[in-house]
Amino acid sequence: MPVPQGRGLAPRSLLRDDAYRAIRDAIVGGTLAPGERLNDSDLVEWLGVSRTPVREALARLEQAGLVQTKPGRYTMVSPLDVRAARNAQSVTAAMHELAVREALPNLSTAEIDAMREANARFADALRRNDVEAATAADDDFHGVLVTASANQALRDVLEQFTPMLRRLERLRFSSLSGRDSVAQHDRIIALCAAGDVAGAAAATRANWETLAPLLNTDSPGSPG
Repeated sequence: MPVPQGRGLAPRSLLRDDAYRAIRDAIVGGTLAPGERLNDSDLVEWLGVSRTPVREALARLEQAGLVQTKPGRYTMVSPLDVRAARNAQSVTAAMHELAVREALPNLSTAEIDAMREANARFADALRRNDVEAATAADDDFHGVLVTASANQALRDVLEQFTPMLRRLERLRFSSLSGRDSVAQHDRIIALCAAGDVAGAAAATRANWETLAPLLNTDSPGSPG
């Protein structure tokens, strides 16, 4: 398998969570493509860790639907699965709506300002067609409310299901939902600033549900 560049640069203290995130990001970003065979030895060399955290990371990635394993035969990057992505989209939209409901009553001015700043970076990245920066800014925007919710169970669910959506977006469209999302973010910010819990929750769910049209057409390697 072609591993990402910079092998061995990770510190020896890299934990299984770090190994998970490194491999996850390589899959989501397309460096590790659908159907790519994953060899423990290559991953160990790239990450600079022992086999144990690599195997633990792969098991976690399998639970997230990003990796498939056939014991004794192979481990590979999962093909795109639109049906699974539809399910993930429904769960993710609901979790972000819940985050707003739990965060907004105590949301600070500084946190609202952080949302504005993230959306400005998001808009700028879209103008530059920088998908990686746009994705990071979008995560930062929604992450303000997720963090403010102080709900670890909610964060764990999003940690599991969001990568599948990001991967499908990047591999099929090389873009987020576009400039409409900037306006939707602005509306969410305005509703949060006004203290409108129901309105902000509905606007946030609607923002995540705009991904649905991207999931209506089967993609290569998907069971549909």
